[in-house]
Amino acid sequence: MCAVPIGDEHSHVVDVQGRQLMCVCRPCYLLFTDTSASLRFRSVPARYLSFGDEGLTRQEWAALDIPVGLAFCFHNSKLGHTGTFYPGPAGATESELDIRQWEDITNSLPHLGTMLPDVEALLIRVPEDPLAAPECYLVPIDACYELVGQLRAVWRGFDGGQDARRRIDTFFDRIAARARPAARAGGIR
Repeated sequence: MCAVPIGDEHSHVVDVQGRQLMCVCRPCYLLFTDTSASLRFRSVPARYLSFGDEGLTRQEWAALDIPVGLAFCFHNSKLGHTGTFYPGPAGATESELDIRQWEDITNSLPHLGTMLPDVEALLIRVPEDPLAAPECYLVPIDACYELVGQLRAVWRGFDGGQDARRRIDTFFDRIAARARPAARAGGIR
């Protein structure tokens, strides 16, 4: 956005119209932090929330009809709907999400009402243990696309293979370490 060099540690903004993430310096990031303004660009916050035992149930997950055990959902303000995406060998694949299904999810996870459109997502992973509940986190959208990129780089075969599963485990360990419990979380940071 400007001529300032960007280091390894940097912020991101979303180009809402172009549906793209952009790396930016801190001053450019700060230009787009007003969540109530109607802007083309939006700063991606660094908020990580864990829903713990208050997350989705297996039945709610099954209602989403996603063919894999890992997905993220976010509201696209340009298109006016919430989409569900899951990683695969070609990147992020979008799955249609019925508005009633999303309403059911937001009713069961009230903190999703604070999720910012375009820049935050609900990240869900369903454990292989059929008795374990899905893991649910509210995360910055750039974290979701980071995971998609990591998986795309190592994906092998139909299900991604061992390297993909290790990357997913490491990624979720890092998310869990950063996340605050949603029940005690305040506003956006």
